[in-house]
Amino acid sequence: MKILPVLAKVFRHRKRPVGLSWRVDETYVKVGGEWKYLYRAVDKLGWTVDFVLTARCDEAAARRFFKRAMDRHEVPESITIDKSGANTAAVLGLINDSGVSIVLRQSKYLDNMVEQDHRAIKRVVRPMLGFKSFCCAARTIAGIETIHMIRKGQIACPKGQAMSAAEQFYSLAA
Repeated sequence: MKILPVLAKVFRHRKRPVGLSWRVDETYVKVGGEWKYLYRAVDKLGWTVDFVLTARCDEAAARRFFKRAMDRHEVPESITIDKSGANTAAVLGLINDSGVSIVLRQSKYLDNMVEQDHRAIKRVVRPMLGFKSFCCAARTIAGIETIHMIRKGQIACPKGQAMSAAEQFYSLAA
């Protein structure tokens, strides 16, 4: 379990840049018998922008997620969310505070790409029947997301070199 955050950190340094049109949504994960919230963002091409596991689904949690994603990547031109009040308030608050121009689109159908992307994470998490601790859940999900991003081809490989997913994973550990 201790190696997963290290691999995720190394991956972030070698991750390819993402697009400027994001789709953001949250999903539920059972931790210690309670539902926790996994915020996720993908770009227009389906590449994972960022993810974070939080205890609550409120404006403060959504704002932390957006701030973290924008710190790690360029500020997006547009963000598509569902009709969630917490996400709406968080994005509008960030726009007002920082003065950046972001087009906020709200549609429950335009974020289907991130909804479909949740399935890959849920497929791995469901057989676990939940996690015992929040720390364990965050670390495991970081590992699952890292492997998922490697499968999508989000790791920057040396030019002219084709690497399998396994070789890309081993290159992170080296």
